Amino acid sequence: MKTQDNGDKEKEKMTFTLEQIKDAVKAKGYKWFESGIFNLNIVGIRNSETGSEITNKFDDLITVSYKTDKDTWVYWEADCTTDPGKHWAENLFNPNGVAILVPGQYRKSHTIGKHKGKYLALKQCGKVKVYRDDNRNANYDLNPRSIQEGLFGINIHRASATGTSKQIDKWSAGCQVIADNIKFDEFMSLAEEAAEHWGDLFTYTLIESKDVKDETV
Repeated sequence: MKTQDNGDKEKEKMTFTLEQIKDAVKAKGYKWFESGIFNLNIVGIRNSETGSEITNKFDDLITVSYKTDKDTWVYWEADCTTDPGKHWAENLFNPNGVAILVPGQYRKSHTIGKHKGKYLALKQCGKVKVYRDDNRNANYDLNPRSIQEGLFGINIHRASATGTSKQIDKWSAGCQVIADNIKFDEFMSLAEEAAEHWGDLFTYTLIESKDVKDETV
């Protein structure tokens, strides 16, 4: 598992650090879970450089930060998309438009369950907010007037069952989708361990990469 903690001597290269994510979450006024072991901070990071452009690439991140004992923190991250793919932006199955999750913290928004009845993932069980874009062009219109709140099936799941997917295509119509199946299995192992300690409800936080401060500054 790609992790980062106080005792890890062979750290794989990470895009961010636990401290950067924690500081960004707290700066937004969101809850950062620090008590107990496997109290997961699941934080998605949307690539701000993309802006409103539809890229169809897995250019975002999903991160998990948690304790394994009183003093040891672990940081994990994986490539993902927090935006819908080009296919569903151009081929709407909802007349209101394709769903784009609004950045924010959604407390107890997800639970372990089967994605489309096929395999275990984190399923949306609490209300979230989404933008709706119905113009089928090359840009996401993040219009505050289009925001809807409710249950839309914004799950956290994987792309292909094998390998690492490079293009979003049909994998996301608004879901948060992990590109690599092995990384997704790691993610779900963490969720299942956390459920044994804290119950089967998870908070999901979505921020933008511009909200994460450069450590060199």
